[in-house]
Amino acid sequence: MGLLPGSLTPGLSEDLALLGSWMPFAQAAKLLAHFREIEVSEATARRVTEQSGQALVELQTEQAEALEAEMGEAPLGPALQQLSVDGAMVPLLGGEWAEVKTLAIGTIEQSEPEGAARARDLSYFSRMTDHRSFGRLAMVETHRRGTESAGKVCAVMDGAEWQQGFIDLHRPDAVRILDWCHAAEHLAKAGQAAFGAGTAAASEWLGIQLRRLKHGEPEEALGSLRALCRELAEGRERDAVAVKIVRGSLEYLEKRREQIRYAEFQAKGYPIGSGAVESANKLVVEARLKGSGMHWAREHVNPMVALRTVVCSGRWEELWPQINQRLRKKAGKPAVGRQARPSPHEGAAAKEAGRVKTRPVVQSGPELTPASPRGTPEQNPKPP
Repeated sequence: MGLLPGSLTPGLSEDLALLGSWMPFAQAAKLLAHFREIEVSEATARRVTEQSGQALVELQTEQAEALEAEMGEAPLGPALQQLSVDGAMVPLLGGEWAEVKTLAIGTIEQSEPEGAARARDLSYFSRMTDHRSFGRLAMVETHRRGTESAGKVCAVMDGAEWQQGFIDLHRPDAVRILDWCHAAEHLAKAGQAAFGAGTAAASEWLGIQLRRLKHGEPEEALGSLRALCRELAEGRERDAVAVKIVRGSLEYLEKRREQIRYAEFQAKGYPIGSGAVESANKLVVEARLKGSGMHWAREHVNPMVALRTVVCSGRWEELWPQINQRLRKKAGKPAVGRQARPSPHEGAAAKEAGRVKTRPVVQSGPELTPASPRGTPEQNPKPP
């Protein structure tokens, strides 16, 4: 029958892992009972999902190590590709928080009206690890997407130093673009510090600088910041706090002078926003790992985000056979193909013949015993 460790058939294990990657484990168990007429415990849903995710983590780690040892010929990448990385915080047991880093890769299609280029065909890679390890592990996705062979890669980031190191590793010649919203945020801080938060003067000044920065030369906006800084420093009512804020915004943008050539970037059809990865933080990480009352054991975070990247990238059908094979290998069982599932008509006929028991209960053996509170990765809220 091709059974995996535990009491579930391969098809049920796949269904449960898929459900568990989308929703809290208690809800996953209830939906499995509804659709497959098989009742399992919340602990079983947790175990099956996390074991599947851990198998994927191990597979991708081995693939990354193999690419480091010998980088094969990369698949042909697109003419124009966007690459963005960012981090999102997740709650751990004991009141701790940890950052999950996420890579989003997409293909840039023809520019939309008003020069707004957007990434399509997005895929993701996420891990809770240090930035150097993340860069190495993410190679499985950059290689798969042909980043090293793409015609042009636009690296749209928020300006963090670790992100620049990521680009140095994967595509040193990428066009580095500071996310437009982060640039605008620094201008807004300067305007509010100089003219007062919420004032008409601050709003008017900011509007002028945003137009200059987005549609003109960066030096126009930088020059206005320098002038504002001098006026505040030399004025009769010198405000040391305002001077510090304005100078900080100026230094931040000056350091990234080559990354804020927005008029030039837009004219070439390049994206200027990192919304793809910011959305990925919400979709891949926060939607599943930051639910009400959830707290995760540290060792369970990467298995979960690994599965999330698969389902959110639309690659479940492609990768589940590899996960299944890995699980069987760890259990010392020969690999088998995907289990054929009966059609609705076959299932109905079997019920009439009395060959299928309605809503059988899968008894929990020792391996299905609910985890102790110390090892519980998630505290699920009661469904409304």
